[in-house]
Amino acid sequence: MPKIKIDGVELEVENGLNLLQACEQAGAQVPRFCYHERLSIAGNCRMCLVEVKGGPPKPQASCAMSVNDLRPGPNGEPPEVFTNTPMVKKAREGVMEFLLINHPLDCPICDQGGECDLQDQAMVYGVDKNRFHENKRAVENKYLGPLVNTNMNRCIQCTRCVRFTTEVAGIEEMGATGRGEDMEITTYLNKAISSELQGNIIDLCPVGALTSLPYEFKARPWELRKTETIDVMDAVGSNIRVDARGREVMRILPRTHEDVNEEWISDKTRFVWDGLKAQRLDRPYVREFGKLRAASWQEAFQRIAQRMSGVNPDRIGIILGDLVSAEEAFSVRQFADQFGIRNIDCRQDGTPLGEKGGRAGYLFNTGISGIEEADSILLIGTNPRLEATVLNARIRKRVTRGGCPVAVIGEQADLTYPYTYLGAGPETLAKFVDSAEASGGKPMVIVGQGALARADGPQVLAAAYKAAEKLGAIKDGWNGFNVLHTAAGRVGALDVCALPAADGGKTTRQMLEAAKSGDLDILFLIGADEIDTQALGSTFVVYVGTHGDAGAHRADVILAGAAYVEKQATYVNTEGRPQLTERASFPPGEAREDWAIFRALTETLGNALPWNNLDELRAAMYKVAPQLMRIDQRETASTHELADLGKAAGAMAAEPFRSPVSDYYMTNPIARASRIMAECSALKNVQKLEAAE
Repeated sequence: MPKIKIDGVELEVENGLNLLQACEQAGAQVPRFCYHERLSIAGNCRMCLVEVKGGPPKPQASCAMSVNDLRPGPNGEPPEVFTNTPMVKKAREGVMEFLLINHPLDCPICDQGGECDLQDQAMVYGVDKNRFHENKRAVENKYLGPLVNTNMNRCIQCTRCVRFTTEVAGIEEMGATGRGEDMEITTYLNKAISSELQGNIIDLCPVGALTSLPYEFKARPWELRKTETIDVMDAVGSNIRVDARGREVMRILPRTHEDVNEEWISDKTRFVWDGLKAQRLDRPYVREFGKLRAASWQEAFQRIAQRMSGVNPDRIGIILGDLVSAEEAFSVRQFADQFGIRNIDCRQDGTPLGEKGGRAGYLFNTGISGIEEADSILLIGTNPRLEATVLNARIRKRVTRGGCPVAVIGEQADLTYPYTYLGAGPETLAKFVDSAEASGGKPMVIVGQGALARADGPQVLAAAYKAAEKLGAIKDGWNGFNVLHTAAGRVGALDVCALPAADGGKTTRQMLEAAKSGDLDILFLIGADEIDTQALGSTFVVYVGTHGDAGAHRADVILAGAAYVEKQATYVNTEGRPQLTERASFPPGEAREDWAIFRALTETLGNALPWNNLDELRAAMYKVAPQLMRIDQRETASTHELADLGKAAGAMAAEPFRSPVSDYYMTNPIARASRIMAECSALKNVQKLEAAE
């Protein structure tokens, strides 16, 4: 490890570090605009200049020079770097002066105000006079789509946005045209960016050139109350910060978590906030004479109690949706046990997960960060670009590093990285199982819900397990058998065993068939909006949820719940990592958290649940699923029961695998209520039509 002296402090640093990173390790502050630790080096803003003893008699760009490039002194003294000499001060002032030549005086109206790197660094490193009096350059704003607003007069050509879209998002649609003062950042064809990660360039932009279009002129950062919480738009469990003013959520930003989402979030995560206030259920409703009318909580509970009175528990069913938290799933599970209801299922899409294989049978066992250790990846029935956008970026990161071929069985889609297409469905998977051989290293198999949410799901899951076994993906120190979930609440619900009773409990598919044939009297839908509500016949439906979506339209009684930003709850991501959401705002009107709704309902029914508050509920839940109390820790699942997955009898159907996400922007009630998501969905459909033509 090379030794280096920084501002008189001697330290050892790792090989390959650049001077900027070494300076940060020594505690020296180095300004920068173009440099970003997750992007390639550009070296074009020159703000990170430092002085190097023994080097050329001029400032050096610290981001573009490695510690290994420095030479020791004549007597073997470690090379020296200075970050605060008069030469460095003068150089930085000169760079800042150049950057401000064409920069407009937009601070009072710029959405980046208060969060602008240029603003901050001009205060620290700038000068109070400008020697340039030429007219400022004017640049036409560019169209990037409905999400990213452009003010290109402010652009300093740091190229962070270009590097991000190319290197991380995997699309080559942005770049620089022209040279010198005519250089402009643009999309080559003046079309909307097609990436599902494009919103991250708003955070990356160090000036106000790229800002959030839906958030434009909505609020100032110092007006907002900031709450650190967890995203539920997919099963990745991205760490986010929700900024709210009063009761209204104004924007959603990413938080850094190296093992989950690094510092990126998907566009759906970032821009779904307007769906949190549209089409909301703010009070209970009951249906009379075919129409819903507002009611009190007690009246709604009494209506349910009347219908449940004298009904055989075997003719009552409960289906949990994709956004339920672990606490809500546990309270519903206890509600079912207390009233003898055996028909309860958290898998509204009909997958067989949780029935065999133990916990390892439904987890992303390597962990999301484990993708970076894989030597090869086999995708079965999944399109991770749409189902888990941030996770897909992690796969791309591993592929671009080299030495990790990807093969796909399922849809032939653009995943932003090269892969070998093996085939479309079960027939290809069966052939692969017959011919696969262990290759050593750390192979990884990722099974998606598109392969499992089928009538032959158990057989497909068995074949996927056999493929992983033959590839040598399951061995000591490495379990490369991974299930990629699309529902944020699914793993937590499976952990608390929100599944049909072993002695004849009905699955989602069986409950829907029973409802259609008149064999189910009452059905509770806990945020379950993705089922076929037309198949429920004359069944009495109780809907607990947040939005006026499909379940609410069919319901006979509606109980208004709280959204993920309006409650404290535990969500377990696809890798089995429990994380806590925090309340950023309050539910509208009389809406309540789901666990509190069921506690009050059981009291009306005369058999109250054995806890009175959230702490008591969690204490009971931790006895059933102790791993849930270890917040933000991924507990490795045992592989002892995993072999049971391969014992499923029967043959796979011939139908090809299809991703469960047909419209990326419309996957849940919150997204479907969002005007921003509707606009993105319409644009994506137009782009598909143009591509087909």
